[in-house]
Amino acid sequence: WPLCAFVRAAFFFWFLFFGARHHAIMKLFREAGRFSTGFPFFVENFSGWERFVMKERFGFIGCGNMGGALARAACRGAGPQQVLISGRTPEKVARLAEELGCRPSTNEEIAQTCDFIFLGVKPQMMAGMLAQIAPILRERAGGFVLVSMAAGLTTGQILDMAGGEYPILRIMPNTPCAVGQGMVQYAAKGLEAQQLNAILEGMAPAGRWDALDEGLIDAASSVSGCGPAFAYLFIESLADGAVACGLPRAKAQEYAAQMALGAARMVLESGQHPGALKDAVCSPGGTTIQGVRALEEHGFRAAVQSAVIAAFEKSREFAGK
Repeated sequence: WPLCAFVRAAFFFWFLFFGARHHAIMKLFREAGRFSTGFPFFVENFSGWERFVMKERFGFIGCGNMGGALARAACRGAGPQQVLISGRTPEKVARLAEELGCRPSTNEEIAQTCDFIFLGVKPQMMAGMLAQIAPILRERAGGFVLVSMAAGLTTGQILDMAGGEYPILRIMPNTPCAVGQGMVQYAAKGLEAQQLNAILEGMAPAGRWDALDEGLIDAASSVSGCGPAFAYLFIESLADGAVACGLPRAKAQEYAAQMALGAARMVLESGQHPGALKDAVCSPGGTTIQGVRALEEHGFRAAVQSAVIAAFEKSREFAGK
């Protein structure tokens, strides 16, 4: 009996630290526990603690501005011990991993071991990177999800480059994901419900997630993906104007940024059209309407619309459309 207890305990700890990473093993243990009363005690009431030991691993290939922002969100959501990152510059990867508390890795290890493989390289570099890891993915033959954030590249194009039919999630995030205020559109292909739920739960700290038809992803990217750069330019221009009027630079930037944050929340939370909110600020004969008139004189609306359309057209170029 003591030997039997020892064997059971040893098997339990092996399972806890190694077996629980693999869904196939977990499924085998469930079935064995269902049909065998002599199976080790820890399969009883399995679902109660399964979520504790069976945690998905998030791997990020490419940790530039966007990949790094999502890795930060994953560390907050799934936990840094479940996150691996890799990139072209080992020193940069090591610094980010130390900052986030996650582990620096390689493209090959991420392809081999992670449940969710985030492809964070530039669109023009995607084919070469996927060719490198394609044999590893082919050998795994499932049990993972590819997550592409490449502008312009469709799920079909990514799978062609990867050389197989794998579950894939195309996302379009933005850099505010780094502070939990991102906007992420996604289109799923071939994912099981539990896989999609696990990604959305693990990445929830990135901000808002919204399911969208893949045919609209490029248009969405032109607004919320590229939009932060447009917003930063607007904030900088507001601050420049305030400095010209005599306000210290630090205060001008703070006031402009907080104003933009509050105005965005008014749009999201009030449910009112931006035009109505604008009109509410413009008193007859007041200062604001004069500023609006100056913006209109210089083609503000047309310039912003042209920026979005130009970004959209560039995304279509990446896709060869």
